[in-house]
Amino acid sequence: MKMRIHLIVLAVFTSVLASCSKETSETVDIVEKENVTEVEQNVLATVNEYRVSYGLNALKFDPIAYKYASEHTDYMIAKGALSHDEFTARATALAADVDVELVAENVAKDYTTATEVFQGWLESTNHRRTMEGDFNHTAVSVKKDSNGTFYFTQIFYR
Repeated sequence: MKMRIHLIVLAVFTSVLASCSKETSETVDIVEKENVTEVEQNVLATVNEYRVSYGLNALKFDPIAYKYASEHTDYMIAKGALSHDEFTARATALAADVDVELVAENVAKDYTTATEVFQGWLESTNHRRTMEGDFNHTAVSVKKDSNGTFYFTQIFYR
């Protein structure tokens, strides 16, 4: 019963994310890229500073969410485009690994610093709502493609 409730919540939230992109998947050859950990840490710190300044809780880093965020960042690099493809599968897999009620994600590319990506998300109503959401855990994956373009995935959950 609990898992069914989780899936219903995930399905509803996925429909909200549909305004950002379609939930489809392409077959691509995925190569694992190296994480840009300094930028990841700066994104997490910037998002947490923002949340705390608005009276919200700071988000705790979660290594399991990090695994899923990193895999999705590799997928976007292989595809060469931003996407929320397979979000439901990622959220369901995360729910199987940890107890979650709600999962969301923000994605971005072409920014080079934590401040830039944060500002981009802040200026987008949907992305800002996610950053301000009722979450307590997160993970940020930042990787560069072979041209030096940065890709970002931040997963949030409670």
